[in-house]
Amino acid sequence: MNFTRWSARLPGTQRRAAARTDTTVSADRRGESRAESSVPAARVEQLTDEPPPVPAVDDLPVRDVLDRVPALVALVHGPDHRIAYVNDAYTAAFGVRPLGERAREALPELAELGLFPLLDQVQRSRRPRTLKSRKAPDGRSYTFTCTPVTEGSDSGVLVFATDVTDHAEAAERLRASERSQRETAVTLQRSLLPQELEEPDDLRIAATYHPGGTEAAVGGDWYDVITLGGGRTALVIGDVMGRGVRAAAVMGQLRTAVRAYARLDLPPHEILQLLDGLAAEIDANQIATCVYAIHDPNEGRLVYASAGHLPILVRDEGGTVHRADEPTGPPLGTGGWVHASGSIPLTPGSTAVLYTDGLVERRDQDLDEGIAALERALAGARGTPQVICDRLVRSAGVTPEHDDDVAVLVLQHPARTGPEQDLFRNAALELLGGVEAAPRARAFASGVLTSWRFPTELHDLGVLAASELVANSLQHGTPPMRLRLRRTDRRLIIEVTDGDDHLPRRRRAEPADESGRGIAIVATIASGWGSRRTPGGGKAVWCEFALPRP
Repeated sequence: MNFTRWSARLPGTQRRAAARTDTTVSADRRGESRAESSVPAARVEQLTDEPPPVPAVDDLPVRDVLDRVPALVALVHGPDHRIAYVNDAYTAAFGVRPLGERAREALPELAELGLFPLLDQVQRSRRPRTLKSRKAPDGRSYTFTCTPVTEGSDSGVLVFATDVTDHAEAAERLRASERSQRETAVTLQRSLLPQELEEPDDLRIAATYHPGGTEAAVGGDWYDVITLGGGRTALVIGDVMGRGVRAAAVMGQLRTAVRAYARLDLPPHEILQLLDGLAAEIDANQIATCVYAIHDPNEGRLVYASAGHLPILVRDEGGTVHRADEPTGPPLGTGGWVHASGSIPLTPGSTAVLYTDGLVERRDQDLDEGIAALERALAGARGTPQVICDRLVRSAGVTPEHDDDVAVLVLQHPARTGPEQDLFRNAALELLGGVEAAPRARAFASGVLTSWRFPTELHDLGVLAASELVANSLQHGTPPMRLRLRRTDRRLIIEVTDGDDHLPRRRRAEPADESGRGIAIVATIASGWGSRRTPGGGKAVWCEFALPRP
């Protein structure tokens, strides 16, 4: 193999040779002109005064140059890539390689790196190609550049490998550091979310959270489930705009505030009013969206208020999906807005989905298209809340590389039949004023609890609690009044409503006082008690007793 003939045809060689020929011809022509003009030689030397010529690069021995290059160099030719040359650096890295042999057998290190398809491509296309940062069998990392070399009808490829081990190791250390930081950030984010969802009696709930992308800056998505007592459940989902620890910290503060405000048992729009002011105090530059909803099994509806958040979707028992679009106010932290509550039916057999924008928002499509796709996925999703949750996430194409955080909260109001239906019962009595109201309430409560086959002790406690709540309402409330008894598979709930919005409070009665002991008695004998204002004026006072576990 004539290596000089091959190496002389490296890219750019022809141009330099042509330039050198042009220079020689021009110099000869200038000499002829000088001879014709009869200018003395001494005068010519003074006029030119040029430095002595420097040896051209093409005059240097190519083999000596390549042997001194610290990078790995190999030259192969022909369709089967036979070895024409390897330099000293290549030999030092992988050992002596026989010339003239097929590279697939003689250069196994290139085969392990998958470089031969690239050699074929370069030879066909006559264009250089680069393979970045591949780890070779010697344990070091190289960037390979393959350049076509031609000589007449023959063709070859020059393989030039630069050692980038230091850069590769530094990049790997950086990636490891980023992975560690991301794991820390995700751990922080998850620690701010509920570790275990509360389990209401009447609802089946599941939730999932997927951090977005592979960077350390997690988002501020959150969700929560809060049992309010009296069989009612609050559900909340929100999204703090932006990413990073600051967004996660604001999210944690808002979630804590929601749980505190929920204990006041206020309507959803009043909860959002309180959160709006708090969000502005936490960080005036940080905006968050949120939807707060309350489910009351006695009403069969989901009452909600939204602060710039995406609409709740509800699939009824027949499979039709409804969208809770109105009312919607601006995001939290904007101030100056009076939020309003709306409602959407959530009857037995229905499924509702609360979610953040990462589930439906894409750069290449309109937001409404993403919500419509989610509606179609929900219409066909069946199974437990966790199964539905997973199916919705998969249908939206959420992967570990997804560029936004995703939070999804799915709740079902199951339609109970058979023996299970007997564990969920309701009974109500309209109370009319007068001295006979209290005895009628006691008789009604006793009859209902007897028909529900409660133990004697629980029966007596339930009748006593109903009597005290009714007496308190008759003394301090106004019509209309109602006594409601409700049982689930876990508890007995007794609730009295009336038209007066003054909430009772527990106080310590003095020995000489003739009243003021009703709420104290209820609080003592019951597992829990509470009161709230009802829409349109009035109040509800309730207490509950835990049922013995079977």
